[in-house]
Parts: sequence; structure tokens; C-alpha cells
Amino acid sequence: MSENEQPGPAAFDEVRRALAAVDRDTRTRLLATLARRFGDLDLAEDALQEALAQAVSTWPATGVPQIPEAWLTITATRKALDVIRRENTLAQKLAQLHIETDRAPLASSYADPAETLSDGTTIPDDRLAMIFACAHPVLRAEDRVALMLRFVAGLSVDEVAHALLVPKTTMQQRIVRAKKRVATLGVPFGVPPPDAVPERLAGALRVVYLLYSEGFSRSTGSTHIRDDLTEEAIRLARLLHRLLPGRAEVTGLLALLVLTEARRRARVDDAGAPIPLADQDRSLWDAALIAEGTLLAEAAAAAPDAAGYAIQAAIAAVHAEAGTFDATDWAQIAVLYRLLEAHDDGPVVRLGRAVAVGRAYGPAKGLRLLEGLSGDAALSRYRPYHVALALTRTELGDARRAADDYRRALALPGNAAEDAFLADSLPHDDLCPE
Repeated sequence: MSENEQPGPAAFDEVRRALAAVDRDTRTRLLATLARRFGDLDLAEDALQEALAQAVSTWPATGVPQIPEAWLTITATRKALDVIRRENTLAQKLAQLHIETDRAPLASSYADPAETLSDGTTIPDDRLAMIFACAHPVLRAEDRVALMLRFVAGLSVDEVAHALLVPKTTMQQRIVRAKKRVATLGVPFGVPPPDAVPERLAGALRVVYLLYSEGFSRSTGSTHIRDDLTEEAIRLARLLHRLLPGRAEVTGLLALLVLTEARRRARVDDAGAPIPLADQDRSLWDAALIAEGTLLAEAAAAAPDAAGYAIQAAIAAVHAEAGTFDATDWAQIAVLYRLLEAHDDGPVVRLGRAVAVGRAYGPAKGLRLLEGLSGDAALSRYRPYHVALALTRTELGDARRAADDYRRALALPGNAAEDAFLADSLPHDDLCPE
């Protein structure tokens, strides 16, 4: 079929299959393309929905286009332009978007939605621009996460609300407020200039990292792990890596998440209780993910711009290559944490180094480092810090003070599965009333 030939009528089942193939990934691509062109998330969403609705009514008569994504892009673009005309703001919008004519920005081969492309032309992936917009520093942290999940991951409002553990109405209001802020402040839907890329990229990577962290060990709720959150975080990390393959920190983040996810099956028992790293059945670790993550970690470490995520990926790779807990090269991990402190000297990194030093050089030395962090206000509210103290003191035979540490950990917020694990770690008498 040539480019100018019209496809024939299509059966409803064929249309339904074609629309089903326009999956979440494709829709986020389309939405990003429209948002980048028009600078308006509401307009982009509405235009895409109208284009999908028109496909339902048009394709049975005209046939399914050879490249449905191109058809939907053109149709949604025209729908958006129609809205702009109706709002009598066409001149202003055209000036902003540099649109000289209704059709000028479209390639000649995209001249009509009924026409199809047979030359292999693809729709450009504008999701990188969407990522930078959603991670813009003028947005509040919680709004960045919500926008990334909604418009980059493609989750529905219900799914975002569930992921972030807030009521649907609250999430609707948060997304509306964030979109209004994007529009009011003129947040650009485009890749920032080179000097602004590192800061903006760091914000985007942080969103993905925090999303995975919440799924890895929930801050609340009944279960220890949220697979839906970890899966979405890895999907976003893969997307960023596909769009920015040469960035060491992007590669490092993906490596870190993949290597961490490789341990997923061994991290909880059949009842959902957490299993410490020392007690995990390493035969359950995913060898394919470890192989992928190790290659990514090596690539990140070798890059001249390697930094925090690349070093964290290297730490995860050292854990992954150890056949047993005792065979772990804790001395190397301690060195890597020291390197990581040059990029992030925060309390959690210092905690990680203290634990690694204790494993490498003995619990007494580790305890001295851990106790040296006792004045840090953030760590005093951080459950893993008190757990690390409890485990180290248990190794040193100080059961009484270890029990105190466990009680402090239990007093802090956490998920119910973790609460039960910590309670079981206390001496039985300690849980009984006098």
C-alpha cells in the first residue's frame, strides 16, 4: 500500500485490538509530544482523549492506519488547535509555539490523519522533556512525584493515589494544583540548556530513587514491600537510561535498582516477614538481573562523570557477587562508602560506612562509629540506625542495650511486617507486662 492509499474498512475487533495496542507506554509518548508542543498538560490530555474517541468512530469506516501513533498525534494536534481557536488565543499561542500555519510543523508525509506512513518514520520521544518539566525545582517534592507517576509513568489518578497512599480526592487536588503551578510559572516542556541539565536531572533521578525506596521498604502499611512502586521506579529508570544512555548517574541509578531488585524473592518469607541480608537464600537471587546490573554498574563506574548513584551501584554489585554473606568484601564496601561521602556526606551514607567498617574490621570498631552518630537528629528518627545499633550490640553480647535499641526502633514509624520482625527480635520477657 502506498502512502496515499486509504486502508479499507476494519472490523470492530480489529479496531479494538489496534486501540488496545496503544498501551500506557505509547500514550505517555503521545502526551509528552503534545505537552511539549503546546505547553499545556490539560490541553494535551483533553486532545489525546478526543483523538482516541475519534479513532473509535473513524477507524471502522476508514481502516486502521498503518502507524496508529502517527494518526493519533496528528488528530490530537488538530483537536488542540481547534480548542485554541475557540478560546480566541490563537495568536498568542502561535507566537509562543512558533507555529506559522496550522499544518506547517507537521512533516509532509503527515498531511492527513487518514494517510499512513510506510517509510518507517517514527514519532519522536518527547518524554525526556516531560521528565524535566515534572522534576522542575519550582514544584514541591510531593508534586514532582505525583506528576512523574501520572504523566511519565502513565498511571491513572486512582493508581497514583494508591501508590502514594492518599485519598483519590486529595491526589486529584494535588495534581490540579501542580498543573496550575506549571502553567502559571511557565515551566517549559523541553530539555533545559546544558548548564541547567545536571541540577534538573538530579531532581528527576531523586524522584525515581525515592519511589523505589518507598516500594523497597514501606514507610507505613501492612506489608514490607510494594512491588508496584518498585516496578514503576525501574520502568522510569529504564526510560531515562534509554533517553540519556551516556549519563553515568542515569546508568548508575538503573544499575542500583536492578541489582537491588535481583534480591526481591529472598527478601521476605512466605508470610511477608522481612529476611535480613545475612539470612537470605541467595539461590533465589535473580541471576539475569544481577548480570544486567553488574554490566551497567561497570559502565557507570568507568564513566568520567561517575558520582553518587554510580558508587551506590558499585556497592550493590559487591553484594551481588558474594556467594555468601560471610564472603562479602566488606572492606571494599567500606572504601566505596568513603568515596560516596565525597558526593553525599549525609547521615545515611555515614551510617552505611559505619556498618561496613563493623563488618570488615569487627563490631567493636563499627559500634564506635555508630555511637559517634548518636547526636544526629535525622538518624535519631531513622529506624535502620537503631536496628544497626541493636544488631551490633547483640554481636558484642550486650543484650540489654540491644533491646533498648530495638524498642527505640519500634517506636518510630514503619510498616507492620517490619514491626513484627523487630518485636520478635526482642527477648520474650521484654514484651510481657510486669
